[in-house]
Amino acid sequence: MTIKTSPITLIVILGLLVWLLVDPIERFFPPTEVVPRPVTARGELAADENNTIEIFRQNSPSVVYVTSIALRRSLFSFNAVEIPQGTGSGFIWDLKGRIVTNYHVISDANRIEVTMADNSTWKAVLVGVAPDKDLAVLQLISLPSKLRPIAIGESDNLLVGQKVFAIGNPFGFDQTITSGIISALNREIQSITGRNIRGVIQTDAAINPGNSGGPLLDSAGRLIGVNTAIYSPSGGYAGIGFAVPVDTVNAIVPQIIQHGRVVEPGIGVTFVDKRIAQQLGVEGLLILQLAENGPAARAGLQGTTQYRGEIILGDTILEIDGVKVSSVSQLQSEMERHGLGAEVEFTIARNGNVRKVLLRLVPVSEHTS
Repeated sequence: MTIKTSPITLIVILGLLVWLLVDPIERFFPPTEVVPRPVTARGELAADENNTIEIFRQNSPSVVYVTSIALRRSLFSFNAVEIPQGTGSGFIWDLKGRIVTNYHVISDANRIEVTMADNSTWKAVLVGVAPDKDLAVLQLISLPSKLRPIAIGESDNLLVGQKVFAIGNPFGFDQTITSGIISALNREIQSITGRNIRGVIQTDAAINPGNSGGPLLDSAGRLIGVNTAIYSPSGGYAGIGFAVPVDTVNAIVPQIIQHGRVVEPGIGVTFVDKRIAQQLGVEGLLILQLAENGPAARAGLQGTTQYRGEIILGDTILEIDGVKVSSVSQLQSEMERHGLGAEVEFTIARNGNVRKVLLRLVPVSEHTS
């Protein structure tokens, strides 16, 4: 049997289907007004959060962004062009506009710019450096209206596990704070000159390229170190950073400001190159020359000379205060540990005879120890 459907019936059926299929949810569930969910009350910030916020608020105005600019000859002309050489961090040392940063941040700079926390940029000149400690002091040519020197702490009583904070400009992102703990103390790292920096603070606070020269702070917001290096096979943050301790910084920066360099303790001697001394069968540090009226000369020590083609060996330094020394760097580090004016016992050898000599450490020139 065949059922015939009129065209009008088909139109009615199709219309009904369309009505059912289009927006069926809205057809059977009419929309209601949609509003944001209620906000849950946050409550008070935790004590350590408030501490971090306060540390950043108090210290970020003291942290600066250092840009070193080098002059390079253009490939297409004889004109010199200025090229950004490197960037790093630093901090305001005093109200006279002196800035402390890392030596490696500005080592190749022909011109230096310092950007303050308010994004104003100021020209600076180099006051002096301590490459062996990776430290440098800059001087702002013009002074901003407001300068906030960083608060100085101490590092000789630090404990592993203490909370620390780093403020700097990692990868150019200025005014960044990271936190962590002191992971270890009394580490040794190598400076840009090859000399070891002793007593270094190890931290897991995130320190990346650009943080160099910035402050490491304790939970009281005081400077306890200058961030100087990271251990990272990839060049990024790997959880191991190092900072030069503030006790070292606080002893060196005044010397740089006054003399343009560090006045190192010594006894007024220069040494035969280690490889040549070994070829001569000498163990220890073979003295080459003595400064006139220096402590070593006044104590009767002798240098190495040549007479009628024959080398006459001088005195050899074996130990300082009971510590065996096998390199000039190690000797200088030990003398530095004792400090200017200290009387220190040296173990000296000559022609197989070993003796003890008490010498006072005095300021020495850049070319003697």
